[in-house]
Amino acid sequence: MQYFVVMIDYGRRGREAIVDPEITRREVISRIASGEYKNISFIHEIDDGAVGDITAEILAEAAVPELPMSSAELQASHFDHARDLRKHEVV
Repeated sequence: MQYFVVMIDYGRRGREAIVDPEITRREVISRIASGEYKNISFIHEIDDGAVGDITAEILAEAAVPELPMSSAELQASHFDHARDLRKHEVV
């Protein structure tokens, strides 16, 4: 029997292990890519009593290509940085 354990970290609220023997590797990847699973601590594959840490493999397969920042996001980032500098200037 093969199944996957996905450990999700909620910070102060604790952790949750999602274990469903009917979920496939492909389904785990699709849930990560869709954003259903976030803040993943680790992913283990249990196969006939053997445990394997496959976190890096699954996250690499589920990786969504990052889009470059738009000009509006760059401008907002610049304004945020300027505001932070003003907050910390010596008066």
